Amino acid sequence: MLNVQIVLFDGFDLLDAIAPYEVFCAAVMYAENSLHVELVTAEGPRSVPSGINGLRIEASSRLDPERAGIILVPGASGDAEGDGPDSVPVLLRRAMETELTGMIGQALQHDDRIIATVCGGSLVLAMGGLLEGRPAVTNHLGMDLLGATGAVPVPARVVDDGNLVTGGGVTSGLDVALYLVERELGPRIAHAVEQLFEYERRGTVWKDTGINPSVNNSPASDELSTTVNKTAMNPASGTPHSNNTRASLFDGNWDTTLATPIGKLGVKLSISTRNNKIYGTATQGDETSEFMNPVLQDNKLSWSLRITKPMRLNLKFEVGVNGDQILGIAKAGLLPASKLTGNRIS
Repeated sequence: MLNVQIVLFDGFDLLDAIAPYEVFCAAVMYAENSLHVELVTAEGPRSVPSGINGLRIEASSRLDPERAGIILVPGASGDAEGDGPDSVPVLLRRAMETELTGMIGQALQHDDRIIATVCGGSLVLAMGGLLEGRPAVTNHLGMDLLGATGAVPVPARVVDDGNLVTGGGVTSGLDVALYLVERELGPRIAHAVEQLFEYERRGTVWKDTGINPSVNNSPASDELSTTVNKTAMNPASGTPHSNNTRASLFDGNWDTTLATPIGKLGVKLSISTRNNKIYGTATQGDETSEFMNPVLQDNKLSWSLRITKPMRLNLKFEVGVNGDQILGIAKAGLLPASKLTGNRIS
């Protein structure tokens, strides 16, 4: 029997969860004793408020990562932007910070467990560091953030990466569930459900198989940036020497504070210029990371930085200095920009 566990969390999107639930339940009608479908949470049986007017749905069980079958994680419904308590990024982060991340990570270690996501569900996993280097898709508004976590964004309706199957926007939940019914129970059962629902699955399911297109400019083919030092030329003089003079404004050690939507983080920066190249490190607690792709242009220094706390992200920084003060922002996808302020350490 194929066990299907659909995970609910506070603020989940109703259609993300209920559309797949109906597809799997319809499949039960055509394949008796072949499926068992239930709604679960990371905490156990409870009433779970959705993000649609707080409508509550009852979850009957606790998620069991040791049970073979399908675990489906929906996205959240709320404000698409901002950092308010009802914004999608905050709701997804709260879900990521529960036991759910550890449970999904445990399930991903087994080939007989399929993790499926709909819309922002892939971001819940990605922000928990579970999708690094793996092709995946989410709502189009979150594709930049998905890439910032180290996942490989693929602009497809459904992406199949073996034991990970991800879907795009909200209505892709129908497509994900129908595809999994076809993959696990066969096309005739899936076709019967399509006829019942009067809905046909859309698009080609992307897999990393077959012949690579000779020309492919999609984000799916963009690998994560390698560490490359780039130094911008001074527009006025066009000489590396002038650029070194400007770079020296940033050289030194900096004690900074990054004000994020979830609190303030202390970060120590160390920046230097050697052989016309800019180097830098950022230290947060006992973790030190090197700047990726530092670029100096128009008196602004920008770089990317991979962090793991409080979630796994590639942040993009842009800063300027005024004497011994530094000021700038850090951004990752649709997450609100975080403000960076600090002072040079003598």
